Amino acid sequence: MSGIHGRPATGTTTRERLVDVALAAVVGALVGVTAAFDTDTTAVDYALIAVASAVLTLYRTAPRAVLAVATASGAAYVLHAHPGPPAALPVLAATHVAARVGHRAWAAVAGGVFLVAYLATGPTTRQIVEQVALLMGWFLCAVVTGLADRNWQAYLRQTEQRALEAERTREEAALRRAGEERLRIARELHDSLTHSISIVKLQAGVAVHLARKRGEDVPPALLAIQEASGEAMRELRSTLEVLRTDEVMGTPAVLVERARAAGLAVELTVTGEERELPATVEKAVYRIVQEALTNAARHAGPAKVRVQVGYGEGEVTIAVDDDGNAAPDCPPTPGIGLTGMQERVTALGGTLLAAPRAEGGFEVRAELPLERP
Repeated sequence: MSGIHGRPATGTTTRERLVDVALAAVVGALVGVTAAFDTDTTAVDYALIAVASAVLTLYRTAPRAVLAVATASGAAYVLHAHPGPPAALPVLAATHVAARVGHRAWAAVAGGVFLVAYLATGPTTRQIVEQVALLMGWFLCAVVTGLADRNWQAYLRQTEQRALEAERTREEAALRRAGEERLRIARELHDSLTHSISIVKLQAGVAVHLARKRGEDVPPALLAIQEASGEAMRELRSTLEVLRTDEVMGTPAVLVERARAAGLAVELTVTGEERELPATVEKAVYRIVQEALTNAARHAGPAKVRVQVGYGEGEVTIAVDDDGNAAPDCPPTPGIGLTGMQERVTALGGTLLAAPRAEGGFEVRAELPLERP
């Protein structure tokens, strides 16, 4: 409940407003029906009942003001009409709400004011004393139930916070285990696969060298093996770097500067309000730009590359375009880099486009939500 538990009143839903109106209507109806049996009830009395009941609709936003208005209207009503105990219902409801939000002193004062007004409605007879004692019990119950409900809500909030903390702890443990597993895989790949590919590359290089030294034509298959083994080594090193990197080592701006230093013509544009991103999204942005620039350096030739990063309200967009050699009629075969990029984007609930442009060149466009759906 918005105003009661510290959340802003703007968070009150339509359903909650309807419940508040229904509560006020029920209280007003009970007091009004009781007053109808008293032939001395006047229009002023009904107006006081209506004010004391209607103000209850605002208890979420201004509980102390509701308590003051309900107590003043209720006291005026009992002083004017001398009704029975049901006239205390609006004040009881307001007292409960005040105690619920922690205004115990205000609730006690309001109950005392109303009881004094009720006691002043006639001579101190046994009937009046009995009714006042009954009302005192009602007010005490209203304060106690308000405090009990306040403690219960605090317990629920603490339980929710503990559950969220436990979830964060589980996520951190899972991330830690995933990092350890990545390092283990990286070690295994380095110790086995890297050695084997290095031997293949070395043997192919020696064979090519000997063939050229003897003046023989180098078989195309041997040249293909030499080139493929070199490419495999580069891809493997890149994969090992990703596996061994647990945190993002820079920003898209850093990647652009590195690409420029390596001779690639790159232009970076940032739109929207640049701000800190969730760690998983920040890492994905870095890796997408990194992979797109790597592909452009390898396959686009002497091309110009444009990198755009856009910060939206609930998402961040990345676009990397080049005017290189790619063409729509000859789409590239997705390799490990593009596949990994797609997996990163999918894991975050985003969308990815990686394809040749109609006017030539290649484009990579990704949209990542800032909160995982």
